[in-house]
Amino acid sequence: MAQQLSFDLPAIPALGREDFFVAPSNAMAVAMIDAGTNWPGGKLVLTGPAGAGKTHLTHAWSTQTRARIISARDLTDDMVPDLARAPVAVEDVPDIAQDPAAQTALFHLHNLVLANGQALMLTGRPAPNLWHLSLPDLQSRMQAAAHVTIEAPDDSLLAVVLAKLFSDRQILPRPDVIPYLVHHMDRSFQAAVDIVDKLDRLSLAESRTLSRALAIRLLAQEKSDE
Repeated sequence: MAQQLSFDLPAIPALGREDFFVAPSNAMAVAMIDAGTNWPGGKLVLTGPAGAGKTHLTHAWSTQTRARIISARDLTDDMVPDLARAPVAVEDVPDIAQDPAAQTALFHLHNLVLANGQALMLTGRPAPNLWHLSLPDLQSRMQAAAHVTIEAPDDSLLAVVLAKLFSDRQILPRPDVIPYLVHHMDRSFQAAVDIVDKLDRLSLAESRTLSRALAIRLLAQEKSDE
C-alpha cells in the first residue's frame, strides 16, 4: 500500500530539463529552450498560464547556458552592468507594469545584454502585447521579441503535471487518484497546483493515505462552495 510521509515537508521542485514532460501544448516552447541562445535577435518571450512550467523551463535554460535568473520586481539599474555580462532570464515582467524604475532598469538591461552579444529571456502570463508596460520603448521591444507560449494541458500532460507536483512534495498517491483528478478537476495548470496542495494538507490533517475517496470528497466540497 502506498504510504505518505507523516510529517509536513516543503515541496522541492525538480527543475531539470529531463524532468519536463514534452507534449503538443508545450513542444514549441521546449524547442526554443533547447535551442540555447540561438534565438532571432538574441531574445525570447515565454508566456503561459500560472503553473504551466515557465519557471521550470527558465531554470532548464539557465542550467544549459549558465544564465542568471532574476525577478523583474527585484531588478534595479545598478545591477545591469553585472547581469549583462552573461545570458539573463527576467521573470514575471508584467508585474512591473506600474513600476517606472524597474522598467527603466529592464530597458537598460535589454539593450546592454544584446550589445554584449548575450541572450535575454523574458517571461509573463499573457502575450507581450498585453503587458501594458508604461515605458513605450520597453513595451515595443518586448513585442518585437520572438514569442512562444505554453498552451493549456491535454489529458496526458495534466496527468504528468499532477504526478510531478505530488513527487515534488514526496507524495505517492494511490494509482487511481491521478486518473480521477484528470477527468473531474478544472483543466488548468493552476488548478493542478491548487488541488495537489489541498489534498496534501487534507491527507496530513487526517493522517490518511492520499486516496481516490479523499480526492472525491475534496472536489465535492469545492463544488459545493462555488
